[in-house]
Amino acid sequence: MVKPARPHTRFEKARIIGARALQISMGAPLFVSEDELREKFNEELIQLYGVDDAKEKVVLDPMKIATLEYEQNRIPIDIDPHIKEE
Repeated sequence: MVKPARPHTRFEKARIIGARALQISMGAPLFVSEDELREKFNEELIQLYGVDDAKEKVVLDPMKIATLEYEQNRIPIDIDPHIKEE
């Protein structure tokens, strides 16, 4: 994602993450690796599957994946800020 001209509002952030989550749910390639997902959501995977199985499982929730991509500025979607130049 290109560095935004200004910080996104909570509505813009929700729109970007929602659009990306829809893309992911329909099979779009990910911009984060499986290892990054395991590292970020390790505690949750351990709670769900146990210590041994957590190393083999992957996060499947598109919203969590899209949120991680957004936090790392890897989503190639941005909002047109409509900034007036004077």
